Amino acid sequence: MSKHVLEIFIVFFLAIFSKAIGTKPYSRTSAPADNVSNECLSWRLAVEANNVRGWRTVPVRCLDYIGTYMIGGQYEQDLKYIVEQIESYITDLVVADDGMDAWVLDVDDTCLSNILYYKGKKYGCDPYDPSSFKAWAMRGGCPAIPSVLGLFTKLVDNGFKVFLITGRDEETLAPATIANLHNQGFMGYERLILRTQAYKGKSAVVYKSEIRKQLIEEGYRIWGNVGDQWTDLQGECLGNRTFKLPNPMYCVP
Repeated sequence: MSKHVLEIFIVFFLAIFSKAIGTKPYSRTSAPADNVSNECLSWRLAVEANNVRGWRTVPVRCLDYIGTYMIGGQYEQDLKYIVEQIESYITDLVVADDGMDAWVLDVDDTCLSNILYYKGKKYGCDPYDPSSFKAWAMRGGCPAIPSVLGLFTKLVDNGFKVFLITGRDEETLAPATIANLHNQGFMGYERLILRTQAYKGKSAVVYKSEIRKQLIEEGYRIWGNVGDQWTDLQGECLGNRTFKLPNPMYCVP
């Protein structure tokens, strides 16, 4: 009986003590969560999973979070991890002797990085400015994304035909893009395909689908398709596998 009374007393004491300090008995305590960072992490994951579509700008409240992600090391780590998965897939492929085994790679923020440009645009918090980006691209100063350059080199060395398909305008940006790619080590690709007048006004999905269809009609077998935008990886003639690289700075419709 005395033991039962003692247990009741202990429970009563804990209840009074917990109420006094504002906690629940037996609950774990933790430091206050950074609600903004958590919210922006959720936003970025939703974007990468293509659950948020057609977004125009990065939420202003996520400026610091996206900036830290892009230049703080996590972005590079994510790229490295994805490229490792691609390279693992490549090891299981057998290249035929007919020279028709192909890969498709996007250019902007797949082969070449625009982080320096978007840093000046608040990592995508500012609206897209076509004239400003064109001026940036014409300078031909985009650095290579190291992990993708390594992947590109491996593909070429293994005998794949690599096609670089970009939404950049052929008439105004072809020379600068070719020079930029070569200066950064992208040598030996089969063809660089830029948007011509025939594809002006067409969506990225339609444009890139038609280009891939043309390659297949030429007899190429597309084993892989790599891009930072979902519109790089949607539509027709996608190839045997697609690989999405991270990019929370902008969305190409």
